[in-house]
Amino acid sequence: MRIIADENIALANEAFSSFGEVELYPGRKISNKILQNADALIVRSITNVGEELLKDTPVKFVGTATIGWDHIDTAYLDSKEIRYATAAGCNSDAVAEYVTSALFDIAVKYKIALRNKKIGVIGAGNIGTRIARIAAGAGMEVLLNDPPLAEKTGSSKYLPLFELMNCDIITLHVPMNLSGIYKTFHLFNEKNLSLLKENTIFFNTSRGPVADNNALLDAIKKKNLVAILDVWENEPALNRELLSVTEIATPHIAGYSYEGKLNGTVMIYNELCRFAGYDPGWKIEPVEDNGQIIAAGKKGSDEEKINSVIKKVYDIREDDSELRNALSMDEKDIPAYFDTLRKNYRLRREFFNFKVTADKKDDRVIKALEGMRFGGL
Repeated sequence: MRIIADENIALANEAFSSFGEVELYPGRKISNKILQNADALIVRSITNVGEELLKDTPVKFVGTATIGWDHIDTAYLDSKEIRYATAAGCNSDAVAEYVTSALFDIAVKYKIALRNKKIGVIGAGNIGTRIARIAAGAGMEVLLNDPPLAEKTGSSKYLPLFELMNCDIITLHVPMNLSGIYKTFHLFNEKNLSLLKENTIFFNTSRGPVADNNALLDAIKKKNLVAILDVWENEPALNRELLSVTEIATPHIAGYSYEGKLNGTVMIYNELCRFAGYDPGWKIEPVEDNGQIIAAGKKGSDEEKINSVIKKVYDIREDDSELRNALSMDEKDIPAYFDTLRKNYRLRREFFNFKVTADKKDDRVIKALEGMRFGGL
């Protein structure tokens, strides 16, 4: 087989070379011409896969080492009998930990006690359920919105969107649906953003266009929203004014943990094995963590003690600082810089790799850290 893969897919050459020849390209530069002799295509979310890319090519398998489908024209692939697969859930813990890191950073900065605060989780899938678990462990009141699950299960725990608008925290974890009954394109438009209360902490780690970026810019100014954005409309281009007023801004790396990336590769490798009729033989050599034991702070609020642990694993402000350099760049240079930050992203390990010691009397702190999957407690 001849396989074309995005160069940012972790261990792509090692994983797929057993099938044949592997060629790696920047995801935005994979073209119809490059695919003229390809049997399989392995991408990430930045490569749009449909008729324009695949017409008159021999590609018979498309895998995306990401959790979303919005960049894959599944109807076209079905019409051409091209098998496709996604890595749903591969980086769910990474995104949940990104949101957690940002939330506790902000809580400490603004002296916010998170216990009993209301968090509205929009989309209760793989990521949303993890955030709900972490939030509940930290003593927050969790409200869920997920219309497809509400219809499927009939459960009253999935609330209408308007019932979440009074939450202290809103976090978006929905797929990108451009139309239909479950349309999410500009789900947070001028109308819905106007319903948020002053000083709401607002996360978008799903897809940029789920929140109308121009309307969000206005809402930040009018309502003093505390915005944390990992995804952007028109990325890798950015709305620099929106970037300038965003509390934490990152270049679509929320799911970029070491484990999340490898999970995506493994899942697509296994799907390609099923497609090709191969017995899976490639296995990842485990990378040992450094065995670090982190001591939770003994002074300050619960938020400060928890944040002292998180910062030693993942300091989200480092990612924010790097993207903020774009504010001083020529606008035409920003897309390449955005992609470079993603390509050269540092090693980030997930929380379960680390053990924590804490004062046994700090029951709330221990419970919260356990919900985040820290060990040793």
